Amino acid sequence: MKKIYISAILSFVGLLSLKAESLTQLEGSFKTGPAIILIAILLTFVLVGIFFRAKDPADYYAAGRKISKVGSGMAIASNWMSAASVLGMAGMMYGFGYNGLAYVVGWTGGYVLLLILMAAQIRKYGKYTAPDFIGDRYYSRDLRIVSAIFTILISFAYCVGQFGGIGLMFKWILGMDYTWAVIIGSSVVLLYTLISGMIGATKNMQIQYVIIVISFLIPTFIMAFKFDYFWLIPQIGYGEAVADIVRGIPAPNLADGAALLNAYGHDFAIVPSPEFAMPWDPSTGTTFFQWMAICFSLMVGTAGLPHVIQRFYVVPKVSDARWSVVWGLFFISLVYWTAPAYSTFGKLLSSNPEVGVLAKDAIVVYTAQLGGVNSLVVGLLAAGAVSAAFSTVSGLLVAGASAFSHDLYVRVINPDSTPKSQLKVARIGTIIMALAVTAVAIMKLGLIAQLVSVAFSMAACTIFPLFLLGIWWSGSNRTGAKAGLFAGILVTTISLTYFIVGLSGGSLPGQTFIAYWLNVWYFAWIGAPLAIIVNIVVSRFSAPTPVEIKKFLAEHVHN
Repeated sequence: MKKIYISAILSFVGLLSLKAESLTQLEGSFKTGPAIILIAILLTFVLVGIFFRAKDPADYYAAGRKISKVGSGMAIASNWMSAASVLGMAGMMYGFGYNGLAYVVGWTGGYVLLLILMAAQIRKYGKYTAPDFIGDRYYSRDLRIVSAIFTILISFAYCVGQFGGIGLMFKWILGMDYTWAVIIGSSVVLLYTLISGMIGATKNMQIQYVIIVISFLIPTFIMAFKFDYFWLIPQIGYGEAVADIVRGIPAPNLADGAALLNAYGHDFAIVPSPEFAMPWDPSTGTTFFQWMAICFSLMVGTAGLPHVIQRFYVVPKVSDARWSVVWGLFFISLVYWTAPAYSTFGKLLSSNPEVGVLAKDAIVVYTAQLGGVNSLVVGLLAAGAVSAAFSTVSGLLVAGASAFSHDLYVRVINPDSTPKSQLKVARIGTIIMALAVTAVAIMKLGLIAQLVSVAFSMAACTIFPLFLLGIWWSGSNRTGAKAGLFAGILVTTISLTYFIVGLSGGSLPGQTFIAYWLNVWYFAWIGAPLAIIVNIVVSRFSAPTPVEIKKFLAEHVHN
């Protein structure tokens, strides 16, 4: 059994700065210290956006291709560290134990796929956006339009959850109504995105990553030290905490004659919970198939997200695109490696029945509060979550606006438009998308969490197959791409239809079967392979890809 060394100063300051009745709810009054931190960070974002403002469409779409590989790696990590990752990933492991690791494995694996299969090749092809690549590679105006629409839909679905996360953190720090919290938060991110486009957003993402990683790591060092785990590397030390959960900790757990207490004054004790470390334990309701399906869907979905793919267009050289993913993986791993520590400490600190099961979407903040971490540090942690949401939202807004302006307006509606009008349309598209997402986020729909997951599966079934085959098989042609895209859309439609009907209390034939095998969290396990197979088969029996496309792939993309 671990003996706990309690730092008197940390505990005293932490307990003075927190009220027990607000430890497990994101409510409360205006918090001066955290508010100062948040406002300073928001002002920094706006000033950076003004200083690095977009002057032409290339700046707005692709940051003028002036970003270094390390800077791009930080931006990739920041763009990826959404509110769902920073706030929700630890929550999944808190609620489901080992099974929650499916999200860490899936999302990380997606970047490995990008590194191996796409990063350099996408940059070599030389287009600004995902629909631009698809329209040109498959020499199809229709595919450009459909992929642009799906880029907007995927970006919209992903954005809703981020705006919700911004609202939660603003509500906790500023003590305001959730609706106003969402409106104010979305207004700030819209302001600097409108001014700066991709170039300013990318510079902000680099700053946001530093804020995210510092704010995320500091509380784990403090809690590991207080609870006498290996605090020098808490990402390793939390393994002992997992062992304590599995075998249990009796009360009182003494250190130097004093019992370890959480911020409520409860004993740091837990009954044996071996299922926390068991893969695919029946008590969690997750099977081996579901774990693997989630991993696969998140992997290929990550590799197909338009705002992630668009990051490869901002670097000046092809080699920078590949190295930016390597750096991105390194920066991402610092946060992903730490998330399980929050879930484990949260499990221990909330084990008393008076605390009860905590809301998974805010387990990171709850854990820091229950651990008696100083309120300023908790405020910095909340600001880090806001930064994560901001970085993702800005990338999504630019991706959606680029699809609207560059791929629909310029390529389809008005090919003779001037750079000035293109920039104007891009900004109008950004405003429209931000207003629509804000309206949905304010409604606090139960679908918000599902919408984020649907974005991954939708991207896996539609965008990913077109990029994979478009890059690596010159035989994939326009007819095959359309057929494969239709197959992916069909699977998506079936899954969404059954999910919506089931959520409303209705039932369709085979409801239970579809709910298990084509769940909205992971329907890409069948949708993505089906789209690829259909694309290959139809391409084999239709008119071949034009010679100039094959020549371009051979000479410019694959050397």
